[in-house]
Amino acid sequence: MTTDAAHTPATPPPAPRALATEAVHAGRDDLAALGLHAPPLDLSTTYPSHDSRAEAARLDAFAATGAELDGPPVYARLGNPTVGRFETALARLEGTEAAVAFASGMAALTAVLLARASLGLRHVVAVRPLYGCSDHLLNTGLLGTEVTWVDPAGIADAIRPDTGLVLVETPANPTLAEIDLRAVAHACGTVPLLADNTFATPVLQRPAAAGARIVLHSATKYLGGHGDVLGGVVACDEEFARTLRQVRFTTGGVLHPLAGYLLLRGLSTLPVRMRAASATAATLVERLRADPRVTRVHYPAVGGAMIAFETAGDPHQVIAGVRLITPAVSLGSVDTLIQHPASISHRVVDAHDRHAHGVSDRLLRLSVGLEDAKDLWNDLDSALGTEAGNGAGEGEQVSVRDGHSRDAGRTRAGSTPE
Repeated sequence: MTTDAAHTPATPPPAPRALATEAVHAGRDDLAALGLHAPPLDLSTTYPSHDSRAEAARLDAFAATGAELDGPPVYARLGNPTVGRFETALARLEGTEAAVAFASGMAALTAVLLARASLGLRHVVAVRPLYGCSDHLLNTGLLGTEVTWVDPAGIADAIRPDTGLVLVETPANPTLAEIDLRAVAHACGTVPLLADNTFATPVLQRPAAAGARIVLHSATKYLGGHGDVLGGVVACDEEFARTLRQVRFTTGGVLHPLAGYLLLRGLSTLPVRMRAASATAATLVERLRADPRVTRVHYPAVGGAMIAFETAGDPHQVIAGVRLITPAVSLGSVDTLIQHPASISHRVVDAHDRHAHGVSDRLLRLSVGLEDAKDLWNDLDSALGTEAGNGAGEGEQVSVRDGHSRDAGRTRAGSTPE
């Protein structure tokens, strides 16, 4: 395996580039100088050095500042060149100074919470709905944190002197509710806003442009895009990235180099995949809204490849009835997935809290892949069966679930973010 020890992840390209170009070239700008075309995969866990005094000085510097090591790698938990390429690329796509990758999305969120708690800022203000495990982590206080749940309008009043973070998802999992990030960022004042951008990706919106200081992804989803890699990543400024690197080194939630390699490759096709899947999703939304067997359809104004809908009949029968669509948890893969949030992704959330924030027992979540829209509809049509109710076409058509403007930080599908 080739080790690209000379690669400096923090070095940006010389001029701004379109999103599609960044997706293909970010994190790869030095390849030609190295005599390479494809990014190398470095699987080393440790690296030789005959100058132990110099190594001691470098380790002291990392302990003091969290800055990326100057010079060749030392140990995989301190950093890996392949993972560094992915971090560079994701930061470029999100428009932030830096990014720090982790073993999973939950490992990334855990590191953020620990980083803030290390400063004595253990209070979190959060808006539901969130991904079920994120909700559970906050609600249990497992990391010594305390959470106050609010709607977006209540954020400013909920902030306390020990508040270290305001946490939102937009579009939210699983209802696809959207939040005006610019308004929320203003309400946060000096408290960092963390926006989970897993569903939209930087193809559809860039939360940092709207004032979010921390952008989180479950990289397992759209960034990887093929259902074969587990990872998480936080895009942020360099100052916070230094703290996250120290937390990652101490807690061990590192991203495997092979995962970093696959995620970097996934980014190169992210814009193409997102736009194709979003177009198919929009077609399916039209069909679902007109179908009397569907009582409610949730689809965000920002677009995207995620759909949530509520059935007149038994949602479990729909899950059991699909043949082309895969009945499975997770999302963002090239194949279409369907799941029942109340049974799986949000099972750990209290039933009362689920229902109060739109996660009904009849809600299904559909992650649209790259199959043909006609084939997907034929499968859904068959799985929905013959039981009809007051369809969304006759009753409620839902695009979003809050009353806020949703333009801040957004990039329309098919365009390049500024």
